[in-house]
Parts: sequence; structure tokens; C-alpha cells
Amino acid sequence: MRVIRVNRFGEPDVLVIDDVVTPEPAAGQVLVDVRMAGVVYGDVIVRSGRYPLPLPWTPGVEVAGRVVAAGQGVDESLLGKTVVATTVGQAGGYAERALATAAYTFPVPDELELDVALAVFQAGAVARGMLSVMRLSGDDTVLITAAAGRIGSLLVQSAKSQGATVIGAASREKLTAVTEFGADHAIDYGAADWPDQVREVTGGRGADLVLDAVGGQTATRAQAAAADGAGRIGLYGFASGQWPALDAQTLGRRGLTVSGPLGMLFRKSDAEQRDDAEQALAAAARGELTPRIHAHFPLERAADAHRELEGRRSIGAIVLTS
Repeated sequence: MRVIRVNRFGEPDVLVIDDVVTPEPAAGQVLVDVRMAGVVYGDVIVRSGRYPLPLPWTPGVEVAGRVVAAGQGVDESLLGKTVVATTVGQAGGYAERALATAAYTFPVPDELELDVALAVFQAGAVARGMLSVMRLSGDDTVLITAAAGRIGSLLVQSAKSQGATVIGAASREKLTAVTEFGADHAIDYGAADWPDQVREVTGGRGADLVLDAVGGQTATRAQAAAADGAGRIGLYGFASGQWPALDAQTLGRRGLTVSGPLGMLFRKSDAEQRDDAEQALAAAARGELTPRIHAHFPLERAADAHRELEGRRSIGAIVLTS
């Protein structure tokens, strides 16, 4: 079968097509005939060498397709089902077939297109889970950076559905999309005074909750926009390539709290994590959660998909098709 392999870390051109033996599912695993795979920023970070994994490596943690084989102990009713799932180990989803964890394999509701289900089941679960562990309430004003991205756009929608006031920060060319996702305010985080703009639209108070996936200077400036004495900051990514510097004295003086919501999510029980994904799929089927699909690329153009994502041109999700 064809797969995309990374044999050395570097620019997108290190993503090359290879032929490998089709894997066999072990206990607790299924084999998925992959129709689509999600392209996420974590793939970019690993491929570039910023978070190296053992090589050779096939990217892709999210797949959609049909279950064609099941390992020992797996519910055989999954066989033949069209599903979305998370992959196992080094053999990721940029492939014609991929191994997935049976416990995190979900039949696709009839109401959903396959690419929509792929874009929402994990990103929507993360959005739902992060808002829960960060104790979002309907009285909060929440600042979301990268608000036009795969997870950011679903955070905007999820926070709005819970009654919060949402400020979405993104690059200038994506602000219209941020508003379309439902944000009450869309702010260009390329502007020098953007933290001041956050304070302006909050009557000088700042944001009760800040969720940042960019890191670096963007996260540092987002901290400046948090409400003194009550601001809760959740750092869940470093798309810029750097985590932000944290000054304990400043945090203590301003009365801010900083958390790692993804780490908190990953420590939830398997049943709770599965429920988050099922609820995200159900919300999408009801039309309450609507991911945007930015582009589809064929498997052999995985490098182009990475360029699109890494170049910050995407709004919503990028999908590979095989």
C-alpha cells in the first residue's frame, strides 16, 4: 500500500510516497481503509524536527474510512462501518490503510459528510473538553487566538453556544471568517495595539479566559489582555515554534492563573474522552458545530498541504484524500 513517509526532518519536501506492507491489527485495534486523513499542525511540528519522533515516521493522527479488519477483543460490529478514528504509533493516517485504536473509533452519523466528521470528531472534542477544564461560564469573556484555525474556529462556536462573549484573534485577512464563526469581536493580532483593543471592547477589564495555540510573542501579548485578578490562561500549543516566557512575579502581581488544558484533557478517563468526541459528532449532526474545510489534497500532494498550513493560509481544516 502507499504511504507518506518522513525519513529525515526538514521542509515539506521530506514527505515522500513509499510502498509498505499492509499492517495487521493487533488486539484492540482496527484496520481502516483510509478515504481521508486530517492534516494538523502537530504533523508540521514533528516533520520540521521541532518535536522529533523516531524515524521513519508516517504523519496523520486522524483518519476517516471503512473498517476492513479487526484485532482480538474488538467489537465485530465495527467491521464494514464507515468511521472516523485516531491512529496508532508511528504508522499514521497519511496512507491508503492505517491502524486505529478501536476504543477511539466512531461510526459516522448518516447526517454528516465524511470530511465534516473527520474535521470535527477530535478537534470538536478538544474544544469541548478545554472549555470544560478551563471552567468557562456564560458570564465569561473569552479570548481565542488562531480563531480561524481548525480548533480555534470550533472553540469560538462552542464558547458562543455556552453563552460566553467571544473575542477571536487572527491575522487581518481571516477576520471575516472569525466573525462568521460567531465571534462577537474579531481582532487582528498583527496590530501593535491588539491587547489594548481587547481591553477596549471589554470596558477596560480584559478577558476572563484566554486560550492560546500560537505561543511566542502572541501568547505573551494575549496574557497582557487577561483580566487582572481573575484572568485564566490556557496554553495548548506553540504553532510559532516557541512556548511563551512566563514571569512568575508578573503573574503573581496581576493575579493570573496559567494552565495546560490539553494535559488536563489527556488525563481524563477514556470514557470521558470518548464522550467528548461523541458529543462533538452529535453536535455537528444537529448543525450546532460546523467545521470549515479549507482544502482537499490528494495523498501525493501532502507536501503542498503542509505548505498551505505552515504558510498560515488555511481557514479551518485541511484534508488529504487517498
